[in-house]
Amino acid sequence: MTTTPRALQHRARRERTVFQLKSAGGMVLFAASFIAIWHVATAGYEDGGLAPTPLASGQRLIEVLSSAFVHNPPNEVGIVFHLAASLQRVVLGFGMAALVAIPLGLLLGTSRVIHDALDPVIQVLRPVSPLAWLPLGLALLRDSQATAIFVIFMASLWIILVNTIDGVRRVNPLYLDLARTLEATTANRVLRVLLPAALPGVVTGLRTALSTAWLVIVAAEMIVGDRGMGTFVWTEWNAMNINSMVVAILVIGVTGLVLDRSIAQLHRLIPAN
Repeated sequence: MTTTPRALQHRARRERTVFQLKSAGGMVLFAASFIAIWHVATAGYEDGGLAPTPLASGQRLIEVLSSAFVHNPPNEVGIVFHLAASLQRVVLGFGMAALVAIPLGLLLGTSRVIHDALDPVIQVLRPVSPLAWLPLGLALLRDSQATAIFVIFMASLWIILVNTIDGVRRVNPLYLDLARTLEATTANRVLRVLLPAALPGVVTGLRTALSTAWLVIVAAEMIVGDRGMGTFVWTEWNAMNINSMVVAILVIGVTGLVLDRSIAQLHRLIPAN
């Protein structure tokens, strides 16, 4: 009996649904197991102590979310405004790094001479911790907001640059030779051949850089931020509100997941082989 295309589509849809249900069930099971272990590990701390318990953290989560949009600075600022400040810094620093690193990576990936000339500089600066740029940024820019953006820029730049160069190097030379044979202009070779072929490496660099930027901004804001998730965590720690810190960790983690999934959608632009 011949299987019709509609039957194949129905079976594929059913298999996809079963897979999604299994994944969701596994996620719920893992979360429940984690909370159970957390509860056992912190048993006896309900009446005092620094260790955050699941119940107390859940109650604090409700309180934080209920006042998320409160804005009475400087003392009463909802977590939404802290999150927005961090996201603004990350988007600006990360965006500027991408605008610099991707074109530069395409150039270095295609020109051996320029690559060999600049590679020592890149290899010297790339291992430097992003937070090591913070004092220099403060000295040069004399503004905490601009310094935080500068730190994010430096944290993202080298990751995107190196992955873009690697993506260009992996492009099949036959693609470029064919474009030259067809007398394509340099702009067309870059935009229609080189960039689409190197896109997997570029997207990988963007995802890694954005995750790193989100990690770095929290640490940077503990030092220079007047508002942001790092400032929120540091303020709650100074007040010994440990349950609030658990809430902040949850918000930071969920936001990082959303950012990563957003950049991952760029993989849809990669043409199938």
